Amino acid sequence: MSENLDLVRSIYASWRRGDYRATDWAAPDIEFMIVGGPDPGTWAGISAMADGWNAWLSAWDDYVAEAGEFRELDSERVLVFGRMGGRGKTSGLPVETDFANVFDLRGGAVTRLRLYADRDRALADLGLEE
Repeated sequence: MSENLDLVRSIYASWRRGDYRATDWAAPDIEFMIVGGPDPGTWAGISAMADGWNAWLSAWDDYVAEAGEFRELDSERVLVFGRMGGRGKTSGLPVETDFANVFDLRGGAVTRLRLYADRDRALADLGLEE
């Protein structure tokens, strides 16, 4: 298993425990993107990424994301498929959906992280339609 895959797996291990605070895996100028969904956006840098991620998490009660499959696309990209869900704070309704996240890595750090609630869109953006 590659170092990039090990790093991405370790990030998900923290997230599975509900720990979203660690950023030692991120490059200082990381590009963080939420692609599609109700609150899409792009943030640059660790502090801005934290702001974007906190805004995303604040919309949920009992949010959980569970990775199911890790694919190393090449020496600099890892694709993760999984399920996420929780209860919407505004609606109170339970939501569960598939996700795809793309990690771009260089020098042992994540340089770009793209979060997709739509797997097909992630695959299309990567040119990997199934």
